[in-house]
Amino acid sequence: MQPQNNQYKPSQSIDGIQPPTNSTQITDTRQPGGNYQLPPPKPKDPKRKKDDVKSFFYTILLFVIAISAAFIMIVFVFQSYIVDGSSMEPTLQNGNRVFVLKLPKTIANLRGKEFTPARGEVIIFKKPTADGTQLIKRVIGVPGDRVTLQNGELKIYNAEHPDGYNPDQGTNYGDTLEPIAFEGKDIIDVQVKEGQLFVMGDNRTSGGSFDSHTGLGLVPVENIVGRLWVRYYPLSEFKVFSNTLVNLVTAL
Repeated sequence: MQPQNNQYKPSQSIDGIQPPTNSTQITDTRQPGGNYQLPPPKPKDPKRKKDDVKSFFYTILLFVIAISAAFIMIVFVFQSYIVDGSSMEPTLQNGNRVFVLKLPKTIANLRGKEFTPARGEVIIFKKPTADGTQLIKRVIGVPGDRVTLQNGELKIYNAEHPDGYNPDQGTNYGDTLEPIAFEGKDIIDVQVKEGQLFVMGDNRTSGGSFDSHTGLGLVPVENIVGRLWVRYYPLSEFKVFSNTLVNLVTAL
């Protein structure tokens, strides 16, 4: 009996698997002495380098555009504010977050007009002093109005109301206000001239608001930053105070 030759031959099949006929050859690049010979580096593709530079400049451009857009929005369109203090209670509470709309004033300025908000609107303005502190108050008297405050009774006199009337009555906020604190000594009788506003906080209690009836005086319309638009925080008290479409139409 001839002994079986158990030597493995590449052409044999093992468990039904044929070895590949075109096997990939693996070359050992080691040189004598155990050192490795690294393949030569591939030359850089000039087109890819150009694309990388272009991509970098595009990124910088997008960054500049984003910053510029944010700047334009904040300065000319609208801005977020946090209410600090209680002078506008109960309408606004300390810590409320609101959006202030600046676009109507921007449009009016571009058209060479003076931006004057309507009576009853809540505005943000720069305090007419050197420190430039920004305050939020309600417009009570507009150019042409005579504003009086006596014995805690607020009245507006103008061509439409020669006998005077209370500007808080018949409004959507008037019923929520406390009576104006009266200490028996302050009598106000002010004529609001062109380019001026008489403003008050909604907190009418004693010391509740520093405004036109407690020493602030009349506010120049040029100091206006914008009008109250939306309270967005807390979410449970979300409220729109100013209609954007009406504001834009008025500005135009």
